[in-house]
Amino acid sequence: MSKITTIIDIGSNSMRMVVLEKSSRFAFSLINETKSRVKISEGCYENGGNLQEIPMQRAYESLKSFLNISNALKSRKILCVATSALRDAPNSKVFLNRVRKDLGLNIKVIDGEKEAYYGGVATSNLLHDDDFVTVDIGGGSTEFCFVKDGKIIKSISLNIGTVRLRELYFNKNNIDGAKKYILDNLKNILNLDLNIPSKVVGIGGSIRFLSKLIMQKNFYPLDAIHGFSYKVKDENRLFKDILKANSNEDLESLGVKKDRFDTIKEGTFIFQTILEELNIKTVVTSGVGVREGVYLTDLLRNQNHKFPENFNVSVRSLLDRFQVCPKQSAYFGNNAKKIFDILKPLHRLDEKFKTLLVVSSKLHSIGTTINFYKSNDNAFDFILSGLNYDFLHTSRVIVAYTLKFSKKSLPKAIDLEEYKELLPCLEDMQWMSFMIALNLAVNQDFSRPQVEYSLENNVLKMNLPNKSFLIKSYIEKLETPNNLSLEIL
Repeated sequence: MSKITTIIDIGSNSMRMVVLEKSSRFAFSLINETKSRVKISEGCYENGGNLQEIPMQRAYESLKSFLNISNALKSRKILCVATSALRDAPNSKVFLNRVRKDLGLNIKVIDGEKEAYYGGVATSNLLHDDDFVTVDIGGGSTEFCFVKDGKIIKSISLNIGTVRLRELYFNKNNIDGAKKYILDNLKNILNLDLNIPSKVVGIGGSIRFLSKLIMQKNFYPLDAIHGFSYKVKDENRLFKDILKANSNEDLESLGVKKDRFDTIKEGTFIFQTILEELNIKTVVTSGVGVREGVYLTDLLRNQNHKFPENFNVSVRSLLDRFQVCPKQSAYFGNNAKKIFDILKPLHRLDEKFKTLLVVSSKLHSIGTTINFYKSNDNAFDFILSGLNYDFLHTSRVIVAYTLKFSKKSLPKAIDLEEYKELLPCLEDMQWMSFMIALNLAVNQDFSRPQVEYSLENNVLKMNLPNKSFLIKSYIEKLETPNNLSLEIL
């Protein structure tokens, strides 16, 4: 695969582009994301599915701009896919041929099942979850991909979309007809021999915007959409308020932006109906979808479209980008595991905390790379926004705070106040803080010593091969949790 790759997704409502740069075998980072609400399907469902001239021209002009961005970023490979609007339109070849002839761009029109599959590939690789069903609400269709134990088991597409419903039902004030149309389509899922999970991973602009409204309403502390989750029963009121809105002013009072006035009621109506009919309890919001799925299908074509076991693309891409020494990174990771395991009788933390301690230890030097002074604060701010993929919000915040307090003193309750709802108890965070601080302390001189640890009666005994004054004095200054004592043998 080319080092820099452009992916363009032409949807019924929006056209989106991502430009991704590969940094090592499986790692990559986002270097550009562009969106244009060209509404290519506008007016088509009222005209036998045929694309109309003005929306086609908008899409054509936006594609030219997308290609200008791609060329400026020296992208060597462009993958362009089109979904519901172009696959449904009898006259789609008019647009496809013009783009091919004038712009030299080959657009691949994908079927609904493939579109759903791409969403499943993206979310199963870039969200840390095992059992869920994706729901991707577009302008012309909605895609579902069932994932069990991290593996895709079924992909299906239904002709339910915001633009389709608006033109066929909402514009005619036939809400009952719209509800019946959705329920009739959902029978295609309910009749499948599948155990429908209680968790939805939501993809697409309508679902993401609903999540943004929920975050805003609840004064959510972390400004990141990917990985945000909520309980359906807690947010039904907002859905009902949107559907009851009689004017754009009513929508605006709920926080809806002008560019969403034309689709938010239809999108909310579709999503609420799906959640109720499939008996969904939890929604996890995905910042990735078809574009990332197209990219990963290409990147992982020899890996069954799945990252290797225990591979984390966010961590690997950050280590690549900041050129962290592989030997030091590996040492900190392995030593973190040893410290966690030997102290487990005292801290009693779940195994997921060991993974987060390893990640924190490996990424610690990033703060220094940004700026040597206040390196812990630098790392905290960067990780909150930069640890994008494969981390739910709780995990991201725990890693950020573990890095922030990887020093001699332990965090206090007031230090955790801002992100309290996403953090474990104070005692757990103090253990995480101490363990990473100890990990860094034994390697103060970067000699990567092979330390032997033992625990006896709340005393952690350490046999260091190099008992340097620097290391010994630093360890002696560490504040310890829960009456733990340290002894250097």
